[in-house]
Amino acid sequence: MPTSNDSRPRTVVLLQYAGIGDLVWHIPYFKLIADQSQDGRVTVVAQPSTLTRAFIGKEPWVAEVIDHDHRPRRGEKRRGKHAGFAGMWRMAQQLKAGRFDRIVLFSGRPSRGLVAWLSGIRIRQGFGYRFLQRMFLNSGPFIEAYQGPSLAVYPEASAFMVAHGYCPEPIVPHLHPPTELLAQMQTRLANMPHPLYAFAIGTSETHKQWGVQNYADLACALIAEGAGVMLLGGPGEVALAREIEALIPDKARHALTLVTDAPVLGSAAALQVADFCVGNDTGMVNVAAAVGRPSFVIIGSRPTLDQDPQNMRNVTAARLSDITVERVLDLLREARHGANA
Repeated sequence: MPTSNDSRPRTVVLLQYAGIGDLVWHIPYFKLIADQSQDGRVTVVAQPSTLTRAFIGKEPWVAEVIDHDHRPRRGEKRRGKHAGFAGMWRMAQQLKAGRFDRIVLFSGRPSRGLVAWLSGIRIRQGFGYRFLQRMFLNSGPFIEAYQGPSLAVYPEASAFMVAHGYCPEPIVPHLHPPTELLAQMQTRLANMPHPLYAFAIGTSETHKQWGVQNYADLACALIAEGAGVMLLGGPGEVALAREIEALIPDKARHALTLVTDAPVLGSAAALQVADFCVGNDTGMVNVAAAVGRPSFVIIGSRPTLDQDPQNMRNVTAARLSDITVERVLDLLREARHGANA
């Protein structure tokens, strides 16, 4: 293993959570830890579903990305390599082989603390709001579990970073897509009408899906007002995008485009070319906010996403089905008029 004259700790960070949005919220915090680590780099352990390797695997401050195959998506119908005690032992031995000086756990779960302890890493930091996790940690301070109305992931990560002195206050996540991908998307979308609305149509769970007909009706209404609409997703959303497209009248198709073939950073670039984003509670809505676009997440009664007060807008209701096309359309009109004021 290479040696270094840098006396700062060789560091690995572990992200508990499984979504793209979860990763996006943590990226600036990982980078801050890298700034205080050996050679200005960290190794990142994250679940494959976060697409960590695609988002930050080539960043100069990332030494390596290690897949934590802990809990595959339900649709994969398989047991993860790192599930159960045997899986935790395998993960711990992989970390031990990395000869890290410090592990930073973005987690309050005892199981992640146990993995850190089994790895033998000398400095072990984590949220520690459960006694069982604190048993395996040795570098406080610890934080309290978040109890507010928002999704707890970002507030807890922020409280942890502030408590450990990595930053003085929470940091709003920002992403900067590669220049070449941004240029490609600017060319690809050059003929689309503006304002251009990106619809983040995908979701990892069906109960978060607003619905094909709703998106089609919203697209028709926006196109009738002279706007453009981009249906944004990955390979798993191709069929869904085609379903929505099929509901758009031929006379409106000129203002509709599908972007389901881009790499994740290409999708981020497409969102930066757009003017607004609206979508399900899915990772790409968080990416849209992170590239600076006003983003409307159709979230229903779920805990709200409040990591970016300027760009993230939560559309709430007692039930997701209570959120009407007319209500979302009014919110988008209001945002458009505010941007033009």
